[in-house]
Amino acid sequence: MSSAATVTRLANLIEAEFTQLRRFMDVLEREEALLVAGDIDALQALTAEKTEIFQQLQRQHDARALLLGSERLPNEDASVRSVCKGAPATLARWDATLALAREARARNQINGKLINERMKNNQAGLSVLLTAVQAP
Repeated sequence: MSSAATVTRLANLIEAEFTQLRRFMDVLEREEALLVAGDIDALQALTAEKTEIFQQLQRQHDARALLLGSERLPNEDASVRSVCKGAPATLARWDATLALAREARARNQINGKLINERMKNNQAGLSVLLTAVQAP
């Protein structure tokens, strides 16, 4: 059975992860708007913020893995549920965190598709220009 300190620490980690995921979603939403608008300069600035938040999320993940590991548990959903079984508010926040992570993954994939589409269009435009330059 996990100690109250472990449950509290895990609850704090889950809350921090949820907060970082909200920030990440905000960045992804802004990224999508900039991709649609074609604002490359703003996209470059946003990339640094996106990377920073992603690194913070990775640190949150690692801290959770270490905490669960100290309890001899794998870093997975069932372990979090086991440790927090007596803390319904923490479990609710964990569920919200998982849902937000799925939403962030989906939005990031959409943004990736938008980037690929822009790259294809740019490549097609460059090909046309190169062909025109090479024509006598």
